[in-house]
Amino acid sequence: MALSVSDLPAIYTLLANSLSSDLNVRKPAEDALAEYESRPGFCSSLMEVITAKDLVLQTDVRLMASVYFKNSISRYWRNRRDSSGISSEEKVHLRQKLLSHLREENYQISLTLAVVISKIARIDYPREWSDLISVLAQQLQSADVLTSHRIFLILFRTLKELSTKRLTSDQRTYSEIASQFFEYSWHLWQTDVQNILHAFSALAQNSSELHYDDVYLTCERWFLCSKIIRELIVSGFPSDAKSMQEVQPVKKVCPVMLNAVQSFLPHYSCFQEKHPKFWDFLKKACTKSVKILIVIQHRHPYSFGDQSVLWPVVDFCLNKITNPEPDVLSFEDFLIQCMSLMKAVLECKEYRPSLTGRVTDDNRVTFQVMKKNVCSAVAGVLAALLPSERVVLLCNILIRRYFVLTTSDVEEWYQNPESFHHEQDAVLWSEKLRPCAEALYIVLFENHSQLLGPVVVSILQEAMNGCPSSVSEISPQLLLKDAAYGAAACVYYELSNYLSFKDWFNGALSIELTNDHPNMRIIHRKVALILGQWVSEIKDDTRRPVYCALIKLLQEEDLCVRLAAARSLYYHIEDANFSEQDFSDLLPICWNSCFKLVEEVQEFDSKVQVLNTISVLIARSTGVIPYANKLVQFFQKAWEESSGESLLQIQLLAALKNFVAALGYQSPICYNMLLPILQSVINVNSPDELLEDSMQLWEATLSHATSMSPQLLGYFPCLVPILEKSFDHLKVAASIIEGYIVLGGLEFLNMHASTLAKVLDLVIGNVNDRGLLSILPLVDVLVQCFPTEVPQLISTVIQKLIVICLSGDDHDPSKTAVKTTSAAILARILVMNTNYLAQLTSEPSFFTHLQQAGFSNEENILLCLVDVWLDKVDNVISTQRKTFGLALSIILTMRLPQVLDKLDQILSVCTSVILGGNEDLAEEESSSIHMQPSELHMPGKEYRRKQIKFSDPINQISLENSLRDNLQTCASLHGDLFNTAMSKMHPAAFAQLKQALNMS
Repeated sequence: MALSVSDLPAIYTLLANSLSSDLNVRKPAEDALAEYESRPGFCSSLMEVITAKDLVLQTDVRLMASVYFKNSISRYWRNRRDSSGISSEEKVHLRQKLLSHLREENYQISLTLAVVISKIARIDYPREWSDLISVLAQQLQSADVLTSHRIFLILFRTLKELSTKRLTSDQRTYSEIASQFFEYSWHLWQTDVQNILHAFSALAQNSSELHYDDVYLTCERWFLCSKIIRELIVSGFPSDAKSMQEVQPVKKVCPVMLNAVQSFLPHYSCFQEKHPKFWDFLKKACTKSVKILIVIQHRHPYSFGDQSVLWPVVDFCLNKITNPEPDVLSFEDFLIQCMSLMKAVLECKEYRPSLTGRVTDDNRVTFQVMKKNVCSAVAGVLAALLPSERVVLLCNILIRRYFVLTTSDVEEWYQNPESFHHEQDAVLWSEKLRPCAEALYIVLFENHSQLLGPVVVSILQEAMNGCPSSVSEISPQLLLKDAAYGAAACVYYELSNYLSFKDWFNGALSIELTNDHPNMRIIHRKVALILGQWVSEIKDDTRRPVYCALIKLLQEEDLCVRLAAARSLYYHIEDANFSEQDFSDLLPICWNSCFKLVEEVQEFDSKVQVLNTISVLIARSTGVIPYANKLVQFFQKAWEESSGESLLQIQLLAALKNFVAALGYQSPICYNMLLPILQSVINVNSPDELLEDSMQLWEATLSHATSMSPQLLGYFPCLVPILEKSFDHLKVAASIIEGYIVLGGLEFLNMHASTLAKVLDLVIGNVNDRGLLSILPLVDVLVQCFPTEVPQLISTVIQKLIVICLSGDDHDPSKTAVKTTSAAILARILVMNTNYLAQLTSEPSFFTHLQQAGFSNEENILLCLVDVWLDKVDNVISTQRKTFGLALSIILTMRLPQVLDKLDQILSVCTSVILGGNEDLAEEESSSIHMQPSELHMPGKEYRRKQIKFSDPINQISLENSLRDNLQTCASLHGDLFNTAMSKMHPAAFAQLKQALNMS
C-alpha cells in the first residue's frame, strides 16, 4: 500500500525516534523505517520532510530524512527483479521536487541531495531527464550566492558521476555538456576570482563593510567551479596524446589559473592570524589549483606543452622551489604540488622523442610525425627553461635545502625512532616534502645524469670534507653530509659511473661506523641505507667488510638504525651474489640481533620487516640446524603475539615454510611448535588470506617428513572443506595428497579411505583440464600401491575416467593429455585388477551413468577403450606404453568375436612395445632410482615416491609371456576364426611378432 500525506506525521516521528540515544526507542523506529522503505511513496514522503518550511529548524530530522532518501534512491531507483521499485510517476515528481529545492541552507543536507541528483542523473540523463543541465544553468542566471553555490555543488557531483560512464554514447553526451557549459563556468570562475581578490584586499585593510559569509560562500563557489572546470577539461575532451587535437580550454585556463595562484599567495602570511577561515581557503585554493594543472598536464600533455602554458607554469614552479618567499617556504603542501608538477613534466613520456622510424619518400603527415613535431617543440621549451645552470641549481637546492633533516625531524626521531624510520621509508612520495624532493631529484638525475653525476660527487666530497667522521655535534655540516649521503643512495645505478663504491666505503663509510657517539645515529642510518641501495655495485673483495658493517649496525642502540640495517641485510642475503662463505661466521650474531630486534620493536611494519630478513636468511643459509632451538622458540613466541594480525601471520607462515625446508629431513624436531600452528591455519574457519601460505606450509611439512606422524595423519580431512570452497590451490592440494599416499601408505588408506574418495570425486569432473592433469597422476599412484582396495573405493571416479576416454576433443592438446592419462589409469586397473574393471563395465548403474553422460550402451565399453589405447599408445611414456600393451593382451582373452577384428592392431602395438620399448624402459627405471646418498638414509617423501616408481608391478610383468599365453587362450576361445584372423596379418608384421615372442 502506497504512503500518502496522512503518513507524514508517522514518518516524522519515526525519523525523530531513530535519532534517540535510547535503544528501546531507536531500534523499533529503525525497523519500521526499513519496512516503509520498499513501499511506494516513501521517497516522496521523505522529500516532503526535507523541504517542509515549518521544519527548517529541525535540522537533525531533515538530515536523517536525506540519508534515508539517498539510500532508498540507490536501492530502488533502478528497476530490480526482487522489488517493484519506484514508479515512473513518482520518479517524475521527485525529479521536479529536487530541482525546485535548490536553496537548501544546511550544507550537509544540500550535499546529500547533490549526491542523490548525481545518482539519478547517472541512470536517467539524458533520456528521462534531458532538461537537468539546462534547468540548472537557467537557475544560475538569477541565483543569489547561496543558491548558486548549491547549484555548483550539484553540477560538480553530477559531472563527476557522468564522467565515469564509459560507453561511447555517454562520452559523446559528456563532450556536448562540456562544449555547452564550459564558457559559462569559466566566465563565472574569472568573475569570482576578481571578487575574491577585491574582498581579500579589503580584508587586508580591515574593512568593516564586507559581508564575511557571502565572501566565504563566493570562495567556496569558486572552489567548486574550479573542480567543475577540471572535470570538463579532463573528461569532456579526448586526450590529445591519442587524438593529436589541440584542446583550446587548456591554453585558456592554465595561465589564468596560475595567475590566480600568484595573486592569492601574497595574502597567505597576513591571513594566518587575523583571518584563519580565509587562510584555510587560501591553502586549499593554491594547492588544489596546482593539482588541477597536474591533472590537466597528465590528460592533455601536448596542449599543456604549448609555450604559452608550459613556460609560465614550469618557470613559476621552479622559482618557488629554488627561491621561495619566506612564507611560501613554510607552505609545504604547496611546495609538494610544485615539485609534483615538475616531476610530471620531466618524466612525461609524451615529451620524449619517439624511436619509431619513417618510410623513405613518404610525404604524408602521419600520426607519429605529428607527435615527433610536438615533442620537438616541447623539448625546445624545456631546454630553454632548464639550461645547464638551472638544472645544477635545482639539484643543489633539492639536496642542500630539502634533503636536510630539520630540527623537528631530529626531535621526532629521538622521541620515536621506530615511527620515524617507517615514515621516512614507506610514506607516499607525494605526501611529504622530503620524499617528494627525493622523487623529483631522481627524475632530474635520470634526465641529466651526465651533467649531474659530477655535481653530486662534488657535493658529497664537500660534505665529507666539511664534516670529518670524528665530528659528532649535530651541526649544519653533519646534516648536509646526511643529505649528500641520501642523494648518493637515491641514484646509485647512474652514480656508480662517477663514484667507486670500494673507495667510498673504505675511505669514508666504514670509518663513519667507528664513531659511536649517539648523535652519529643520523649518519649511521644513512650508511645502512647506502649499503642496501648499492648492493649491485659491491664486488667480491668488499662483500665481507660490508657484511660486517651491517651486523655492527644491527647491534646499535637506535631502533631506526637497526631497522635500516635489517632491511639492507635483507637485500644482501636475497642478492644473487650473496656469499654464504663470507657470512657464515656472522650467523650467530645475526640471529641473536634479529631475535632481539623483533622483541624490542612495537609496530606491525617493523615486525614484518625483520621477519622478512629472518625468512630470507633461513632460505639462503645452509647452516640453520645449530640455531634450530632458538628459531623454534622465536616462531612459537612470534605466532602467539601475532593473533589477529593476518598480514604478520602470512609472513610467519612463509618463514616457517623456509625453516622446514632448511631443516630438511630433520624437520620433525620442530613439530611441537609447527603442527599446532599448522592445525590452526588449515582449519576452514581460519581467515581466507592465510589459506595460500597455510597450504604451502602443509605441503612443505609433508615433503620433508621422514614418516607420517599421527598428528599429521589426522589433518587430512581438513582438505575437504578447503576444496569445497575453492579449487584455487588445487596444485598444492595434489602435492599434499601425494604426500599422504606415499608417506601414510596403508595406514592412511585405512583411516581416510572415504575422505580420499570424496576428495577425488569432488575434483574429477569439476575442474578444467589443467586441474585434472595435476590430480590424475595421484589416482595412478593409488591404483599402483593399492590395486585391490582402491578401485572399489573410487568406483565413481573410475566411471568418470571412462567417460573422459570416450569423449573429448583430440584437437585440443590439454584434452588429449587428460584423455591419455585417464586411459593409462584404466589400463593399469585392467592389468592389476582385471575382474573389477570387467565387473564395473557390466553393472546396470554404470550404464545409467553413461546414458546421463550422453552415450548409448550398444557397444562393449572395454572394446571402446581398446580403440583409445590403440590410438594413444604413441602419446605416452615407456611405462604407460607397456601398460597399454599388457591391457591389450588381456583383451585377447575376452569371449567377444569383435576382438578378432582388432587382433592385427593389438598384436602390432604389443610387438612394437616389446621390441622397441625395452631400452626406453631401462633408461626410465635407471633415472627413477638415481638418488643422492642422503636420500638413502632419510626415507622421506621424495625417496618413497621414487621407490614406488621403481617397484611398479608393471615393471615386473613380462609382456612377452603375457602376450604368448593370452594368444593361446584367444586361439582356444575362437578356434578357426582366430586362425583366419592371424592369416590376414601382413607377413612383415607376423615376422616381427615371431621375433618378439622368440618363436622359431
